[in-house]
Amino acid sequence: MVLTHSSIQDGWFREISSQWPGQAMTLKVVKILHVEKSLYQDVLVFLSETYGNVLVLDGVIQCTERDEFSYQEMITHIPLGSHPNPKKVLVIGGGDGGVVREVLKHQTVEEVVLCDIDEAVIRVSKQYLPHMSSLLSDSRVTVHIGDGFKFLQEHESTYDVIVTDSSDPVGPAQSLFQKPYFQLLHDALAPGGSISTQGECQWIHLPLIKDLLTSTREIFAQSEYAFTTIPTYPSGQIGFMVCTKDKDRKLSEPVAGRQLEGCKYWNENVHRAAFVLPEFARQYLYEGKDVRPQLGAVAAEGAEKKKILLLGSGYVARPCAEYVVRSPNNELTIACRTLKSAEALAEDLPRAKGISLDVNDNAALEKAIAEHNVVISLIPYTYHATVIKAAIKSKTHVVTTSYVSPAMRELDAAAKEAGIIVFNEIGLDPGIDHLYAVKTIDEVHAKGGKVKQFLSYCGGLPSPAASWNPLGYKFSWSSRGVLLALLNSAAFISNSEVTSIPGSELMSHAKPYYISPAYAFVAYPNRDSTPFREWYEIPEAETVVRGTLRYQGFPEFIAALVAMGWLKDDGEVVKGLEDKQPTLGELTAKTLGIQETDESSLIAAIKSRITFPSLQEEQRIISGLRWMGLLSNTTPAVLKGTPLNLLDTLCGRLEGLMKFEPGEADLVMLQHKFVVEWADGRNETITSTLEAYGSTLPGGHSAMAVLVGVPCGIAVQLVLDGVLNKPGVQAPYTKDVCDPLREKLEEEGITMVEASV
Repeated sequence: MVLTHSSIQDGWFREISSQWPGQAMTLKVVKILHVEKSLYQDVLVFLSETYGNVLVLDGVIQCTERDEFSYQEMITHIPLGSHPNPKKVLVIGGGDGGVVREVLKHQTVEEVVLCDIDEAVIRVSKQYLPHMSSLLSDSRVTVHIGDGFKFLQEHESTYDVIVTDSSDPVGPAQSLFQKPYFQLLHDALAPGGSISTQGECQWIHLPLIKDLLTSTREIFAQSEYAFTTIPTYPSGQIGFMVCTKDKDRKLSEPVAGRQLEGCKYWNENVHRAAFVLPEFARQYLYEGKDVRPQLGAVAAEGAEKKKILLLGSGYVARPCAEYVVRSPNNELTIACRTLKSAEALAEDLPRAKGISLDVNDNAALEKAIAEHNVVISLIPYTYHATVIKAAIKSKTHVVTTSYVSPAMRELDAAAKEAGIIVFNEIGLDPGIDHLYAVKTIDEVHAKGGKVKQFLSYCGGLPSPAASWNPLGYKFSWSSRGVLLALLNSAAFISNSEVTSIPGSELMSHAKPYYISPAYAFVAYPNRDSTPFREWYEIPEAETVVRGTLRYQGFPEFIAALVAMGWLKDDGEVVKGLEDKQPTLGELTAKTLGIQETDESSLIAAIKSRITFPSLQEEQRIISGLRWMGLLSNTTPAVLKGTPLNLLDTLCGRLEGLMKFEPGEADLVMLQHKFVVEWADGRNETITSTLEAYGSTLPGGHSAMAVLVGVPCGIAVQLVLDGVLNKPGVQAPYTKDVCDPLREKLEEEGITMVEASV
């Protein structure tokens, strides 16, 4: 089997990332050795022509056989070499084993614990980087696979030195660069203990380094920045935050007489020199002066600020906000109905603040939008038209992740007249699906092919390990949005004929759908797919279907809830109950139209309304309804909604029962399938697949949040940069729009992988 990877093209590995804009690292590849999607990240190992074996995580070089020692030695020997008697050492991250190898060069060390959340890094390093990982089997070493945050919380006042060997501050690792994490490190140290953490590059990340210095000096007795050189890291340098509880220790001075065998980079003089910064960095970090040439990102730091208003604080808002504030030129205001929610979302984000705003207060909404360059609307889609109308008045650009509704489309002419961009459908589905559908269709057409069938299915699901409840589902975004989507009618093209399905029958059209032997999916059509034959410019297509993926068993359960009336939001069933405290069983009885509320009567009424295909299926669904409390005459119903209604009441109940618990991950699966007819008469099926798991780290994001929020943030930045500059209400259906969005997305390590099957 020939291995491939999206970061390797024409025999060259390319490390391109928005974390170091305008520059990239490339290495000549001899052979790809390993490709894997672990539970947490993309893992790649390749043999390079000049640097030996190279480990890459999420598209970023972690270590190479040629230069890894400069980083491993310095991040380790600076804190241990300045500590008078380090005996117990904790390494967080560092699954490649390099830091552990260096720790054991200190003869005083009696115990080392390595805590890494991803077993794949350890396993792969043992196979391909044995010179780094060989000492993980040493009797003094304990390897713990788990969450570093949790481990620190459970080991207060324990370690003499803690080394955090983390990846860069995006996604889950971002929390490792924030004040709460440093407080945990401080509390896990024994008296006089020291830490070192990866501290980014002074050529690229001085504002971040200054923030780290400020935060750590509020916690530790001493905090300093040191650095090392390493050719394959961005700009050839990487730094460390080195901190200690001991106010009298001189971190830049190694303990006299300590002998370390086998070092290739560290020595006592290099140790001291690591704290001597070039003048531009010293003045910026310690005197508050910026003498850097004002070019590129540095110039942007001093340029006119761009103001962004983000409406909403739901599941996907935080990754979007994190992306937007990466640019030092951007200032973010997060607006929610409750100030507490807005401030919580803005917490720890640079140049961000929270405000209270009720979008039903039109005057307040118009005022807030008028004070900003772009408004991001992540509130329910029913409010988007109101937001756009306010934005037209103040000529403020708008970005949403939602489908363009008829009410939004009616505002196209007014938006064009105002000269504003109203950019929509830039999340996951819709969003990423558009970018890669347009890409493959364009490539097929360019080669003279015809797309005869186009099928696209997407699902946001719990990982298999977390899918144990009766629906095989948990909420990674709005529960109301999930359930309402199940009531939408659908239309699609099959064999050149249009098929329409009313929302009440949607679940009965779910069919098993094969993507991988690892998953038991069913698929059903979603909304109206028919316009996409025109929007994607595939008039030759005989089949066009866009739909949703769920685990098997889900549609039948939802169909039962629909038949029982639990997805109604008109308020009729609960009318008159506003001042009472009904049980869930009483509400079920009322929606079924019976007086009796005992479980046996409820089950009999359900059986009279629903025809189950088998006794086993009947028992499964009845058991699930019991688990949800809908057959209970003692479980109180907490009425919700405006007006009070069954749907919102059910949403409140399910959000409590079906939330992701700590340590559980979500799964996003998106696949396009193109049946192509080539000019020579051949038929070929091409798939384009995105499979992503969410983080289980505290403060980490779900896959759904990242894959909706990050594309939205990218679109906002491209609007601000003038790359997306066409006025009007629009969505990414054309190559000129999709290409720049997709390029930025791939810099974040987000891509769909093509295969011919």
